[in-house]
Amino acid sequence: MKKIKYFSSILLLLLWYIPNAAAEGPPTAPAWQLTTQAGESISLSDYQGKPVILHFWATWCPYCKKLQPKLVELEEKYQQSGIKIVSISFNEDDDALPQDEIASRGYNFITAVNGDEVAMRYGVKGTPTTFFINKDNQVVFKSTSSDISDPRLELAVKEIVK
Repeated sequence: MKKIKYFSSILLLLLWYIPNAAAEGPPTAPAWQLTTQAGESISLSDYQGKPVILHFWATWCPYCKKLQPKLVELEEKYQQSGIKIVSISFNEDDDALPQDEIASRGYNFITAVNGDEVAMRYGVKGTPTTFFINKDNQVVFKSTSSDISDPRLELAVKEIVK
């Protein structure tokens, strides 16, 4: 039964990937530049040549809080590849402190703030939305789920670290 679930997950990933690849390969991740809570500049180009888990989230989102431990687990499991979680906080209250919130959850991945315009550029409709971007800056998979048991998350990581 576990093999069937695994292979059906691969099939789902391929069904998403193949139509996009047939057109002209996976889509290129749009460039962006934002700042962190501390005011430091951050951009996607800072991670050029590295696989990236680009995670759009908000401090008030319970589904993001549920998903983030899985993303951190995957980053740690595949750390030899140079994979990085880069998150973008958007749709926040004015007094939100996203990096403080990440730290309070025990994580240390970087968070860009005021990412509403970038979220629109990526077609993000809600939280969480996570893009898996390979070393060539191609979006291999997009997830809008917070299901930490979804095998497509690890399959997407395996694909971007190749």
